[in-house]
Amino acid sequence: METTKFLLNEREMPTSWYNILPDLPEPLPPVLHPGTGQPVTPNDLAPLFPMGLIMQEFHPESYIEIPEEVQSVYHLWRPTPLYRALRLEKALGTPARIYYKNESVSPAGSHKPNTAVPQAYYNKKEGVKRLATETGAGQWGSALAMGCMFFGLECKVYMVKVSYNQKPYRRIMMETWGAKVVASPSTDTNAGRSVLAKDPDSPGSLGIAISEAVEDAGPREDTKYALGSVLNHVLLHQTIVGQEAMKQMEMAGYYPDIVVGCIGGGSNFAGLVMPFVKDKIKHGKKTRIIAVEPEACPSVTKGAYAFDFGDTVCTTPLIKMYTLGHGFIPPGIHAGGLRYHGMSPIVSHLARLNLIEAIAVHQNATFQAGVQFARTEGLVPAPETAHAIRVVIDEALLCKKTGAAKNILFNLSGHGHFDLGAYDEYLAGRLKDYEYPIELVKQALAELPKVA
Repeated sequence: METTKFLLNEREMPTSWYNILPDLPEPLPPVLHPGTGQPVTPNDLAPLFPMGLIMQEFHPESYIEIPEEVQSVYHLWRPTPLYRALRLEKALGTPARIYYKNESVSPAGSHKPNTAVPQAYYNKKEGVKRLATETGAGQWGSALAMGCMFFGLECKVYMVKVSYNQKPYRRIMMETWGAKVVASPSTDTNAGRSVLAKDPDSPGSLGIAISEAVEDAGPREDTKYALGSVLNHVLLHQTIVGQEAMKQMEMAGYYPDIVVGCIGGGSNFAGLVMPFVKDKIKHGKKTRIIAVEPEACPSVTKGAYAFDFGDTVCTTPLIKMYTLGHGFIPPGIHAGGLRYHGMSPIVSHLARLNLIEAIAVHQNATFQAGVQFARTEGLVPAPETAHAIRVVIDEALLCKKTGAAKNILFNLSGHGHFDLGAYDEYLAGRLKDYEYPIELVKQALAELPKVA
């Protein structure tokens, strides 16, 4: 049997993050101040983020050195393995070669610690005592709770209520690492109380949870806000994934023809693909790069490319992105990490420039792919990751039809050990597909802020 596992040794872990901003063929649109409508300055962001992270939003160089303290924590699980999915290939009868980068081996079970650890580090370095954040499915909240534990920070997590109820073990994991977790919308903030006053049974959304976390952090001198996706510095930290994958694909002797990742806010996808996007920009590579989102939250495939708030209560700066509107309340699908109304500005920009493409898939087809992966490769993927696997399988079956022996790479962004309730719903035939109605999209987009 061919080699199925490609490992880098500790010394081969990248020591810098890759910053795509200076390599973009067109500059990224600026982030705008919600009051003045002018591009934000570092000082505008200082109430929410430490300056070390703020400057990464504007960094002019292609690489940023990873601090030794961060590298030391990374080495608990990095470099992560790359696998060839030979058993899945055999089950599909495809000539395609399928590879996956396994980010589920981190202590938190996902890719999220790649940014949680440096965010905790930079906050600690600047004297911050406490971090406030939101979380959808709980992967980000778990990772930040762990990062705060390593650097001695308090952590408050506003967890979207539908996931808080669906995934109690995520909450328990966060609390085990010392975080305080509340269901959002909560009674702890004005934003949460306002939502509950209008809808006491609100399932919550990432936009609402962001509003709560920002309100928590803004007025307190000892507290900053931490975000698990969307912003430039978050995607930057994730590029350690793609840089490792490039080295490992070289070990395998192939360059990917297709690279696939799921998208909610864009961090795991961008972390894998941005080094390959650089090859498209700089070296003319023809790699297809596919972002996969739920039909129930189709920000890129059905949203508008426009300036919008990152939260529901309109307290954040305005960012240009694909959005379903900041008032979007997603249905309670099980891929909680993909239930955000907008998309990372960088991922949106890449889609706008046709450097990547986006596909939306339904929930049942997604879980069918997750089960097929588990029954061939043995690893139960997170529902978010299963979106990527759905498209990987579809592309591999197309290769079977055409006879093309393409190389397909995807990011297994997390395991599904805390998502077995969702798999139980699928296996029992109780999952329902939901396509977000275009009428509701139009209604939400009508409330976009007016930007000159």
